[in-house]
Amino acid sequence: MKKSLPIVLFFHSATIGLYAQQTVHKNNYTFEIQNTEGDLNKDQLKDKVVIEMDVKDETRPLRVQIFLSQPDKKLQLAVSSTQLIESEYPIDKKGKHNGNPLPMFIIEEGNLKMLTDINDRKSCYEFRYHQNNFELIKISRVYWNGKNTTFETEIDLLAQTQLNFEQELGSDEIFNKRTKKIRITPLPKIQDLSFSDLEKY
Repeated sequence: MKKSLPIVLFFHSATIGLYAQQTVHKNNYTFEIQNTEGDLNKDQLKDKVVIEMDVKDETRPLRVQIFLSQPDKKLQLAVSSTQLIESEYPIDKKGKHNGNPLPMFIIEEGNLKMLTDINDRKSCYEFRYHQNNFELIKISRVYWNGKNTTFETEIDLLAQTQLNFEQELGSDEIFNKRTKKIRITPLPKIQDLSFSDLEKY
């Protein structure tokens, strides 16, 4: 079975509207964490995903912005979210780090993928650009028990299915395969999601 979650990567640790999860009055997001380019809307032009940190705020919040290329090749902001990634030092941790590495964003086959490693559970969230929105369409997860088995989940929001299975390290054979139907409508939009929302799926 072809695995949809890039485990190795984890281990190496026409007007577009502006969709904002919260209004940012001051642009203190000045430290760039990641800058990824690729075609997200299938117009053969390079779009851009930028992750920035507010280093003046002691919680170190992060902002994700998606820019789409216009016919004149200029970039226009399509999405801005300060809720998709957890702050480095959340208020509830009282000055302590959240304990997780920063997510990574990649663009593959026209879709945006967000790779996270939260509490030793590695997840890949895949978004497609559709009708001026970025919709969540797939979730893949892997949890390793520290021994010889991985516990994996593949959720297809378009097919409305969830597959759970286990696999021995170094083997393509899967076991304890369980499939169930799910119903998630409408498809969640990236501007409406927080990091805690994603972990609930």
